Amino acid sequence: MALSLENFIDSVDPTSLPRILQIQSGIYFQGSVYEMHGTECCLATGEIIKVIGFKIAKIIAEISNSDKDNTFTRSMELPLEYPGLFKVLADPCPYSSVKNITESLQIGHNRLGHPRFRSNIDIQVDGVFIKEGEHIVLNSLNEVAGEQYVNCEVVREGKSKILKIPLLHKGIFYECEDDQFYTLKEIVEWKIPKNRKRVVKLVKTLTGCEPNRYPVIDDLNGDLSLMPIYEIHAVMKFRKDIVHIPSNLDVEVVDVTEFYDINSFVQPVSVSDIFKRPSEDFPLLAEIIEGSDQNTYSSLKAGRLIIIHKKHFCNPVIVSENRSDLNKRHFLIPKSYKGRFKRRPREFPTVYDMELASKNKDHLHVIATKEFLSDPAEFSSVLVGDQFLVKQCQSIELTGEGEKRLVKVMACERIVGKIYEQIFLPMYVEGSFVEVIHDKKQYHISEICKQFSLPFNVKVSVRDLSINDTLAILPALRIEEEITDPRLLVSLLNDPSECYELPVQRVNMSIQLLQRPATEVPHPAPKTIVEEISEDLYYMLRRYENATLHPPPRPPKKPQSPVTPATSLKLLLPEPKKPEPPKSPKNSPSELLRNKLKSQRNVLVATGRPEDNVVYVTNTLQETSGSEAPAAEMNSLEGLVVDVENLNFDDKHDYEYIDEDKMKGLRKQIHDNEHLNKKNWKKKKGTITSSCIISVNGCAVKQ
Repeated sequence: MALSLENFIDSVDPTSLPRILQIQSGIYFQGSVYEMHGTECCLATGEIIKVIGFKIAKIIAEISNSDKDNTFTRSMELPLEYPGLFKVLADPCPYSSVKNITESLQIGHNRLGHPRFRSNIDIQVDGVFIKEGEHIVLNSLNEVAGEQYVNCEVVREGKSKILKIPLLHKGIFYECEDDQFYTLKEIVEWKIPKNRKRVVKLVKTLTGCEPNRYPVIDDLNGDLSLMPIYEIHAVMKFRKDIVHIPSNLDVEVVDVTEFYDINSFVQPVSVSDIFKRPSEDFPLLAEIIEGSDQNTYSSLKAGRLIIIHKKHFCNPVIVSENRSDLNKRHFLIPKSYKGRFKRRPREFPTVYDMELASKNKDHLHVIATKEFLSDPAEFSSVLVGDQFLVKQCQSIELTGEGEKRLVKVMACERIVGKIYEQIFLPMYVEGSFVEVIHDKKQYHISEICKQFSLPFNVKVSVRDLSINDTLAILPALRIEEEITDPRLLVSLLNDPSECYELPVQRVNMSIQLLQRPATEVPHPAPKTIVEEISEDLYYMLRRYENATLHPPPRPPKKPQSPVTPATSLKLLLPEPKKPEPPKSPKNSPSELLRNKLKSQRNVLVATGRPEDNVVYVTNTLQETSGSEAPAAEMNSLEGLVVDVENLNFDDKHDYEYIDEDKMKGLRKQIHDNEHLNKKNWKKKKGTITSSCIISVNGCAVKQ
């Protein structure tokens, strides 16, 4: 039965490749053009091709929009390097078995290849009872005694339970919600399920990209349905190179694998395909069809014969140049590196960072370069120049606001001369501590990773003489972390002295398997290669290796009295009156107000906080030389803070609450009117010029 290329990809099992296809209905491009830009654009009817693999070349994103009348869908093409972060939405359609999951999703060695699923019923597998809705993490595939399993993990109360689930185990499994953000390339490599739609949501477009290079997604709140466009890798009968065929060509094919000898074709495979083979298949003899474009592996050219001895996981170390600017260089150092390192001082922004680094056998000795004033009496303040020996992390009990709580602190010894004072520092202290180095030893890279907590600051003290050591010229290095890197051990057949460890994920090579050697072939130790990596690859490797660390604890917030409508700002607006004689009556509201403010002047001025129930009183009256008493009375109140909530007068007026915005507007009006009155006072001396009537919520102020 004839199928389109897209239907063939949907129906084929990747593990069953290679497959032989016959072109049933061909396509031609401008008649005589056979190949254009490395992609097969013309396929003749009746031609035979061998499909060895396929990959996603680009993504078509569909965005659904709706208005009052109807719903419409628009599509756009997204390149794999689109500079954005996406959230993957859980697939609502269930999976019928574990095998169905493994056939649909990529399961790999790093954390991006560890999908999470849940069962809608309680199940018991491998002696482990899994409750309904409990998250099951699929880590890797395994085969024991001819039966295929998936290595899984169930996390309960911070503890992991490892189990094996057979691929034939049936049930109803649903994908769990994913709270991580991914690039489009990561989604393509790890999160696109086969024969299913992947719906994502764009959460952030990264800045710094070239303008007008990438399409703009207007509807950031809408869901994007991703449809992959594949590129088929195939081999022709009389060609050694690999051809690339777009899956959206209007071509119909028929699977004729059973009628043709696969060995009659050249069978190029990638290094990643070789790594997927079982360990029993090694060693292998192969011919390089397409060599690597990296200078490090320039000896592995097309046409050379190689022996692939074995596959294994090695643990190189990521090292970065210790600089404050952005132009840092990043390297991958193997454990076979023969150079030696000396320690360099580390910097710790907070006590929390010291806690992460204090897990080695010797205690940290640090100096504070920033002061910290502690509020609780149980904690010690830090001054610039204070020296501490960091001991251990512990919890202490604090009592505050009538409640007891446990606080995680770092027990330290403050060095004062020859005295060691025991103190406690909370984890959130920002002290900018700098390490004091007493160690003069020289360490191998494996010794540092074993004895100390990473990251770790070093400098090359003895270079590796077996290579062109570029690390020795750098003034300071920062050892970041170990990673797990899948590699193939390869040597040249005619020159067995050259042996390489090929990183499967970073070397693109096509090879053709010839035969398997009858016996194990001896090989020398692989060459030590210090691999410089790009900044993008640096962040990608670190992202694949570890999940995001938890941030340090925040400092406690100072308690503030709650503001309710009953305690909002009150504005005291007295009855408008005419100017009074110099001496006011003893029981007048003005006299009571002045006496009240005098008694509270020291307390209120000390607080100096214009919130809650206090407002500032300012002089808004300008007096002529003819009558000075009212001005003198108001000048005695100027600059004071009035706690109007606690002022109670026997007054017939009903005062209303005014919020802070209205207060600002009121003060501005008074200031403008005061400025206007000054001008009028110059024109007409001998009269009292005051602010005009200001009405706020039905209340009035008048001079």
